[in-house]
Amino acid sequence: MKEALHYTSVDGKGVRCLLCPHECVIEDGDTGICGTRKNEGGRLYALVYDRMVSVRLDPMEKKPLYHFYPGSQILSLGTAGCSFRCRFCQNFEISQSSIDDLPSTLLPPASAVKVARQYESVGIAYTYNEPLVNFEYILETASLAKREGLKNVAVTNGFINETPLKELLPYMDAANVDVKSLSRSFYSRYCGGRLNDVLRTVEILQEGGKHVEITNLVIPSLNDSEEELGRLVDWVASLSDKIPLHFSRYYPCYKMDIPATPLATLKTAKRIAGKKLKFVYLGNVPEEERSDTVCPDCGRALIERRGYDIRIVGLEGKKCANCGSRADIER
Repeated sequence: MKEALHYTSVDGKGVRCLLCPHECVIEDGDTGICGTRKNEGGRLYALVYDRMVSVRLDPMEKKPLYHFYPGSQILSLGTAGCSFRCRFCQNFEISQSSIDDLPSTLLPPASAVKVARQYESVGIAYTYNEPLVNFEYILETASLAKREGLKNVAVTNGFINETPLKELLPYMDAANVDVKSLSRSFYSRYCGGRLNDVLRTVEILQEGGKHVEITNLVIPSLNDSEEELGRLVDWVASLSDKIPLHFSRYYPCYKMDIPATPLATLKTAKRIAGKKLKFVYLGNVPEEERSDTVCPDCGRALIERRGYDIRIVGLEGKKCANCGSRADIER
């Protein structure tokens, strides 16, 4: 265990965790909502610190990040725990489990950087569960990786307080934030979280000059109305019309048995978003084999995708090779 950052004492041996907006008050011997931060005698400890449940070399597009080092491989690390309780969680086996109930591998920060170098990874992605509950590990690992010239990527629900987020910001390069809905009641009822805190995280990342992409899991009857999809698109467009938005198909999972999202619904979402955003993609749709990035000005393909087979065909630096339009694709 490693002593946690961002907490304060409460009434003797109690502590208040200040990492995420839950701000759990944790009694001696207990853990917070995420299950990863435990009070031992008035000190808060990070239980999952360097205990990895999953260590893989993944395509960057799997995160999904389509405009950040496309076609590259990235060392991807995940542990247990999450600050949310999403009833539809696609990774519930690890996100809703205790680290003690799962097989894990010790991977200290320096070792993670060494492995990334060994496998010629472009960097390290903190992913699979909710990575920000393992704040101390990410902070140390990302700072070491940055010094080695590696990129740091977070795939996150975005539920973190501003102070720790801004502490992490100098070391992070990119993030895919899962914005589940633009409905406060959706977050409260189905996720156990709060919308405004997630939106603020995206805004801080964008204001900080980080590469941001957004994923929305489209769930039939819950967040798939044209009105709700339109509100999501309007909010993304208010930040930048070049932020890539990924609409992902929901499948029945964990505590939710609503039938899977029809392809027609996803295509409707893409049509709505395409009116205001330059880059919109569909995910978890194997029948839609192609997921190309095209120039929003001339329509020529910039990147061709067939699953994880990636070909850069129309880029010169960060510009379209055909018309010279800037695409803002990091590579």
